[in-house]
Amino acid sequence: MALRTRDPQELFDLACSGDRGALARLLSMVERSDEESRAVSRIAYPKSGKAYTVGLTGAPGAGKSTLTAATIGVLRKREIEVAILAIDPSSPFTGGAILGDRVRMQDFATDPGVFIRSMATRGHLGGLSLATPEAIRVLDAVGRQWVLVETVGVGQVEVEIAGKADTTVVVVNPGWGDAVQANKAGLMEIADIFVINKSDRKGTEETRRDIEQMLDMSDIAHDDWRPPVVATVASDGTGVEELWETILRHREHMETTGKLEARRKFRLGEELREIVARRLYQRAREICTGPRWDQLQAEVLERHIDPWTAADEMLASVQA
Repeated sequence: MALRTRDPQELFDLACSGDRGALARLLSMVERSDEESRAVSRIAYPKSGKAYTVGLTGAPGAGKSTLTAATIGVLRKREIEVAILAIDPSSPFTGGAILGDRVRMQDFATDPGVFIRSMATRGHLGGLSLATPEAIRVLDAVGRQWVLVETVGVGQVEVEIAGKADTTVVVVNPGWGDAVQANKAGLMEIADIFVINKSDRKGTEETRRDIEQMLDMSDIAHDDWRPPVVATVASDGTGVEELWETILRHREHMETTGKLEARRKFRLGEELREIVARRLYQRAREICTGPRWDQLQAEVLERHIDPWTAADEMLASVQA
């Protein structure tokens, strides 16, 4: 039935009962950002707000996918259900995800307690698709307790995950010292936890020292949560249990101090602004066509009026 129906409510009901095909179709609808996606959002939103979201970010090659897979293993040992969104670069031809990080997580492919989905950035600079918050909400609404969001990793611009997650984990590698200084401002702002992955390599202690020194010099050092530094070797599971315990400690801190509620309130405000901006952009594309647009464009080209005056005249035609 899930493969035949396109009704969002039917698909949502099936997904809540454990139908993975229905859940996959709902997420496909969300990615298209059309009327169907809005219908899915209207259904899912009232039932969301219970899942906890962890973002894993860092430069390409830091081992985020391996670390994500190892973290899934820790959760499943504790019989915790989890969903993973692996944010991939977009195909220039189809707009779809092209890395397919699920390949690294095949050990969990048949586990009913794990749902893994690759999502495309669709060219979005920050590395996160605009559909990501909606996808998280759908996974939340159908009953997933934890949602892990693994970002594509695009260097210094990869800070947007902090706006989508309750806990943000920044993954680095040994020998990262020079990059610490280059990335200091952005990383200091977004990291709730630092992970030095591949810590069996030379330079781990130097990297830890660099991060601790940055924390000492930053305003975060005076906050009531100092980002811990956890060393892991994701390929063999070393340190991953400690990472999970650290995530749990951060969650407890966020909940008991009221910061979780404040962070989520801010996140919803930003999402609302983004939606309004997108709708206004779409409306602008609609009004910038037709005879009057052509006439104003010609008058600007002939220097009869300036671009700002022409824009004001077009905007005046938009109903408040």
